[in-house]
Amino acid sequence: MTRFFRIPKLALIAVLAATMLATSAGAGWWAWHRELADIAHASADRLHLRASAVRRLIDRFTVLPDVLALDPELRGALRGPLSPSTVAALNEKLAQANGAVHSSTLTLLDREGRAVAANNWDTPGSNVGLDYRFRPYFHNAMRDGRATFYALGVSTRVPGYFIARAVDDEMGQHLGVVVVKITLDEVREDWALSDDTVALADEHGVVFLANSDGWLYRALRPLAPQDVAAIDTTRQYGNRPLTPVARRVLGTVGDGALRVTVDSPAVPHEVVWRSMPLPRQGWTLHLLADARPAWDAGRNAALVVLAGWLPLILFGLFIQQRIGLARLRQRSREELERMVAHHAAALRTAQDSVVAAAHEASQGGHSNLDHLPQGVSVIDGELRLVAWNSRYREIFGFPDELLKVGQPIEALFRFNARRGLLGPGDVEEAIQRRLDYLRAGSPHMYERERPDGTILEIRGNPLPGGGFVTSYADITAYKAAARELRTLASTLEQRVDERTRDLHEAKAEAERASRSKTRFVAAAVHDLLQPLNAARMFIGALADGALAHAERQLVEQIRSALDTQDDMLASLLDVSRLEGGAVEARFSAVLLGPMLAELGRQFAVLGKARGLDVRQVETTVVVRSDPLLLRRVLQNFLSNAVHYTPRGRVLIGVRRQHGQARVEVWDTGIGIPETKTRAIFDEFLRLDNGVDRERRGAGLGLSIVDRIARLLGAPVTVRSWPGRGSVFSITLPLALEGIGHADSADYGVDDSPFRGKRVLLIDGDAAARRVTSALLSSWGCDVVTVGSAEAALRHAETDEAPAILLQEDPLDGASGDELRAALIARWGRSPPTVLLSVAPSAAAIEHARGLGLRYLIKPLAPARLRAVMSRLLMTSD
Repeated sequence: MTRFFRIPKLALIAVLAATMLATSAGAGWWAWHRELADIAHASADRLHLRASAVRRLIDRFTVLPDVLALDPELRGALRGPLSPSTVAALNEKLAQANGAVHSSTLTLLDREGRAVAANNWDTPGSNVGLDYRFRPYFHNAMRDGRATFYALGVSTRVPGYFIARAVDDEMGQHLGVVVVKITLDEVREDWALSDDTVALADEHGVVFLANSDGWLYRALRPLAPQDVAAIDTTRQYGNRPLTPVARRVLGTVGDGALRVTVDSPAVPHEVVWRSMPLPRQGWTLHLLADARPAWDAGRNAALVVLAGWLPLILFGLFIQQRIGLARLRQRSREELERMVAHHAAALRTAQDSVVAAAHEASQGGHSNLDHLPQGVSVIDGELRLVAWNSRYREIFGFPDELLKVGQPIEALFRFNARRGLLGPGDVEEAIQRRLDYLRAGSPHMYERERPDGTILEIRGNPLPGGGFVTSYADITAYKAAARELRTLASTLEQRVDERTRDLHEAKAEAERASRSKTRFVAAAVHDLLQPLNAARMFIGALADGALAHAERQLVEQIRSALDTQDDMLASLLDVSRLEGGAVEARFSAVLLGPMLAELGRQFAVLGKARGLDVRQVETTVVVRSDPLLLRRVLQNFLSNAVHYTPRGRVLIGVRRQHGQARVEVWDTGIGIPETKTRAIFDEFLRLDNGVDRERRGAGLGLSIVDRIARLLGAPVTVRSWPGRGSVFSITLPLALEGIGHADSADYGVDDSPFRGKRVLLIDGDAAARRVTSALLSSWGCDVVTVGSAEAALRHAETDEAPAILLQEDPLDGASGDELRAALIARWGRSPPTVLLSVAPSAAAIEHARGLGLRYLIKPLAPARLRAVMSRLLMTSD
């Protein structure tokens, strides 16, 4: 009886145990499989976004070689022998084109495959003169008219994507090839933010771009002998070994994804491998998503089922599973949102690049513009229509007889005016305003809503050879989507409408106010510099006399203080001329060590008064920059750091990074909110949380820094942690040559190179003549001063040519060209000449540069005058 009862009981226990195991295993398998499918689906979305980013980057540069291939200057150069001047012009043209689109290199190849010109002609890795016959893009372009290829650069060793286009003559015969090379660094930097492994492989299956170094130059499949031969012949990857990837396929997931384990390069977990072909390039994009969440989900599901049989652990396991799944979904959602935001920003950049390419494509006629989605019109320097596309005709509804080459653009304006498309106000005034704007040749971008409700984005840019190109893009759908995403759409739309109606008047008023401000600042600083400069020159002359030790120390202290004040005001004067284009950066090799040491000593005194520890890190780094403008930037950084640091320390130092030097100013101050780190560079903006509010400036310091940084081509960045401090930095290129000639002026040497040198000073300002003469005499010069053109000519009749000519230009309101010509005729030779002016125009500076002359700004800075005179004497000797 007992034995009979025990058998069913054991069987029941076995059945229950088997049921628990089976149900938990089944639930685990179902959850694992479902989570794998979710991972595969999410990875497909991410893969499409990655592929779109790659296509977008390439499409931005696709039109450029087509545009350059139509350039008559390139065609003419490839027809016959090249002179040095022609090669120099081609190099400059390619450099200018590259500066507009920011590609890696632009190269022009003749029909033999030799590089005759390139934008990097003046760099150590120049392409000029190299033979590229072995590259497939050259043969394919000469055969098919166009070609692409990804490979390591021959001279630069920098990998990139080559887009080639044949340059044809009028008969369609290939004269050569123009090649643009772009790097995919932007794509790789975007991939670096991803948790996935992303790799891009060529047609041979070799990975050439990845967000992990271990995947670069790996072969995803065994290379056939013909593949190895092709790679070696074209030197596609140099001599890099192409190590194969060791992987095992465990099964499929969803629609085309694979479950894979990777042994080399080692991946410590199973991945979901998804691939997507890019047919236009012949590439394949691969994405490896972490499959561990699927195993976690399966394990958790099995435990949940077991918890159903074991109620004591049900709640804890359920919460654990839900938290894990929520975190996974949140991470995926955040990554997708970040990529969508990046995609939206890149769309606008891509549109700008397409429009810029269309500008130059217009040289070949409007048929080259028909593939563009925007309406495009091009006029020449005489405001006549030379090119357009069908979209331009559709947008404005122009009749066929109105659109013809040579048609004055004014006729099209009047046609639109009759239909009320020029907006309210006087029609003649509106037409004249548009014609004046086109003649001025200023780039512009604005949006206009038409009476039918469509919204056009209008972008205009001048053409290098004269003329203007304008694009019209219908952004109505984009605006509608944007309004749906904003909660204050109606208010914002009303403001846009109001500002659009007053756009031209407000812009003209702003330009007038800006010019008035610039003139006022220049005049005010000039008046301040006059007495300071005179005092500093007299101090310089006094220092050369017989003085006691104590007196000489006092003179040196006074001169140091005046020099510092003069540098600051002169720097502000330069910045005030930035908007007028009259200021140009004077680059030289700059020793950062002495500059940082001097700034550290100056601000250490101010910091000590505030209870701060101001220090500088010693350095021997030499950079290429304008020392005066760079000093102004660092002074602003240090001044802001001291002002916004109530206690603690301020540190200035230099970091080397990839052939550049980054000068950084760290502080332990109050910090800047993240929302204001860009706004602080706007004019007249001041944070209201400084240490000494009553002593703060007008809020121009960082605005000046921003302008100077753009002039120097040196990026300025700011990082800040509210409550802990900030770091401001400027990145400068290292000086590759002239390191041993970095300026270190010493005005007290006895063996002056100017001693006994005859200097003729022609200046209509008697006070300026007096102080300049005193300074030149203190350097040992034999100075002759005259105040008019007549006096200069009389002097030339009885005296030979001077060693250096300092000439005010204009003199008495007249250009100095005729006076220089008359003096040269009497002397029989042209002495080294420096032009002096208070505010030379950009045209005057360009004219002087064409004559081999240069301007110095009055009042004269001794350091700059001495440096220029030294160079002239060295050249003439």
